[in-house]
This record gives sequence, structure tokens and C-alpha cells, in this order.
Amino acid sequence: MIASCDESHVEGNGETHLESNEPVGKVKGMNCSVSAGNKAIRSVAPVIAPASTCQRVSLPGVMDAEGRVDESRLRMYIFKNGGVSPEERGQVWRFLFGMYPCSSTALERSLLLEQMAVRYQAMKRKWQQLLPETVCLHLNGTDGELLKAVKYFDQRQDRERNRQQYRSEEVKEGLSFLELQAQVLFERVTFDLEELQEAIRIIDKDVPRTDRDLPYYRNEGLGNLLVLRDILITFAAFHPEVSYAQGMNDLCSRFLEVLDSEVDTYWSFSCYMEKFSKDFCADGLYRKMKLEAALLKELDPQLHSHLVTDSMDRFSFCHRWLLLGFQREFEHSEALRLFEILSCDHLELISQQVDQARYRERLARKHSLEDEPLTEAQAVNTDFTFELFMCAAILLENRDTVLSCRNEMELIQFTSSLQGKLDLNRTLQKAEEHFYNYCKRSAWDYLIARYRLRKSKEDNFLYQLRNLFS
Repeated sequence: MIASCDESHVEGNGETHLESNEPVGKVKGMNCSVSAGNKAIRSVAPVIAPASTCQRVSLPGVMDAEGRVDESRLRMYIFKNGGVSPEERGQVWRFLFGMYPCSSTALERSLLLEQMAVRYQAMKRKWQQLLPETVCLHLNGTDGELLKAVKYFDQRQDRERNRQQYRSEEVKEGLSFLELQAQVLFERVTFDLEELQEAIRIIDKDVPRTDRDLPYYRNEGLGNLLVLRDILITFAAFHPEVSYAQGMNDLCSRFLEVLDSEVDTYWSFSCYMEKFSKDFCADGLYRKMKLEAALLKELDPQLHSHLVTDSMDRFSFCHRWLLLGFQREFEHSEALRLFEILSCDHLELISQQVDQARYRERLARKHSLEDEPLTEAQAVNTDFTFELFMCAAILLENRDTVLSCRNEMELIQFTSSLQGKLDLNRTLQKAEEHFYNYCKRSAWDYLIARYRLRKSKEDNFLYQLRNLFS
């Protein structure tokens, strides 16, 4: 059957709600109501979360009085503290993933959010008008939970339309101008309707497979599956070079759960995909697996040799880890924490600082009176991102078991058995140790030569490197 949908339903999807009276739960960015039994009941995410424009990031030294965020301090805090608290996560992600520019003030973000909301709704309305038969999820009637999801989603649409009636004339006038801007911006955008319909077909298969055991999708929260669907279709429609690939539903669901806002999720997910969309292409993921093989060769040549046999030469068993950021290898809340750690790119910044420290050492050597020639340090490969060190840490922690695997099928069975069982803090510690040791070994000859000439630890490159982790 097809979920009931009339013209008012289509128009409701195209509306924007900028004034919300929804109660906000204890966790920032999460929309909860409280029942008589004092239990939190999950509701469907609002179109936007206006409160996010003025909420402060309380991490020490990260946000100034006007609401600007020091991006380098934010990323450093995330890495060195192993993520942020659930209470801070929603607001931090809006900056970490680029939805809000870190240089924006709280006042500026209010205007930005209005623009993003109107533009998103204009984009969604465009594909809905061109493909009206795809506005509603097609159901076969056998999945009772999906039938409830559609009901909750439709109720949410009705609530949004009712609230819009109470807008002031000033707000309506401002929105009319923004809507005109959006119309001009997107009027010349054309779609390959056949490709978009194929993307929607795959989305409609994947969205129901999103992990419904998560608290976010329980009770009325089931309606968030339909919110997720609209976000993914809108992204596919306006990013035809990427479109949709399996696994994006799990990634986007992560943003929706944390941000609890349709508009905020769309723009944060889009910013993330600008950087990582290549991972969903065969060439991009194959490159990552080649880098993983190269890193493992640096860290453990014997284990690398075992894995690059004819039957295990593409490291395809790491595919899911790298694509979804270890989403299923750790307990869910820990996986969210890891995702923000991986996304802060702090180790990549450290690699750049390592190069800068080595450059300062070379300059000091060049202008000194020392005649003894020094061996040049091997360059640190900055393509070795922290997620690759996480992969290596897991493999090295289970080294004996991996060495006992005789073919790729046994490797896949072994890595599948790790789902939900890994300890994040231990794995992070091991990954940091491997990164530190890799940097140390890559500059070892240089360090020895330098140490022979200078014994002061303040001038020692290894001391500088160690300080980056303190």
C-alpha cells in the first residue's frame, strides 16, 4: 500500500517553522516530552532547532563572549579529552562539521539558520513537485512499525503547520524575501529524474534497515525514519555526483540522532560528505585500504606479509570500519564519541606540527657552527589518518588470531565477531601509541644524530613531539 498523502501533506513538507514551543529535554538538541510516569518519550525531530543559535559551548577557552568558536582549541579539546559529553555534543557538532562557521557570532547564526531552513525547504519542495509519487514511502503493509512511523511523521507535519499560523507579520515578511532568494537560486537546477528515482528506490530499502533498536527510533521516534528519508533524498537530488550509496543512511542517522533537527542534520551531513564522499566510491575506499596496508607494513611487517597473500591482498575486511567510522565495533554511545574524535583531525594537525618542528631544527642546524653532517629524517606520511591507526590498533591487539586466519572469509568472520565488543579507551590508547611510535621511528636517525650534539631536552625533537600528546 501507499501511505495516505494529500496535497496538504506535500505542502507541509515544504513549509518552514522558525518559532518553536517544543519542550527541550535534558540533553541539548534532543526534543523530548515527559509523560505522567516521568519517563522521557521520544518525539519526531522538528524541522529546525532555533535554540541552537544561542546555546553556548562551555568547553574552557573555546567560545568567546559573542559566541565565536576557536576551531583549533575545539579540535584539540576533543582529541585530548576523548570527545565531549552528551550534553555538549549537539552544539559542538554544529561547529565541528561546519554547519555553523566557527567565526560566526550568536546573532549571525540566527540569520544563517533562517537562510539554511528556507533553502533546505525549497530544495525539498523542488524534488517533491517533480516526483510527487515519491513524496510518501511506499509500504507493503507487512511492517507494522513503518506504518506507525508514517503516522507519527504525518502528525509532526500537522503540528508544524499549526505552529506556522502564529508567526508574526514581521517574520512572514522576512521569510518571503528569503524564499524568493531560494527560488532564484534553485530555479535553474535540473535533475536526472531516472537516476534520482533509482537513488530513492535504494533509500527506501535502506532507511527501514536503520537500527530501530536505538532509543531515538522508539515510540513516536519511529517517525524520524521518514525525516531521515527526506534528508537523504534531498541530498541525492542536489548532489548528483555523489547521489546515494549504501551506508549513508547509517551515517546520516548519526547526525539526526545527535542534532535532532531536520535542517541542521541536512547541512551538517552535507558538509561532512563534501570531505568524505569519495569514501563511498570504489577508488576512494580502495585508496584507504592501500594506505592501511602501507601503515601496517610500517608497524608490523610480519602481519602485513600474512595479509597480502593472494587471497588477502585488498584489506577488504576493513571496508565497514573505514566507511562507517567503526559504528558497529563499539557500544553505540562510544561509537558516537569516536566519530567526533576521528572527525576532529587533530592527529593530522599534529603531523603538520611535527613537520614544522623538524623544519625549525633544520634551520637551527643550518645557522649553527656545527660541522658534523646529520642524517635527514624520513618524512612522516600525513596520509596516515587516525582512523588508519585505529584499524591497525585493532589488528595488532588481535595479532595472533589474525595470523591464524587462512583466507579472507575467516578474516571477515573474525572482524564481524568484534561488533560491539571492543573497548574504546583501550583502542584509542593503543592507536595513539602506534602513531607516536611511528613518528618516532620515522625520525629516529635524525634524533640520534641531534641528540649526540645537543643534550638539552628543550632542544630535543622527541621532547617536542611528546609535548604534542600531553
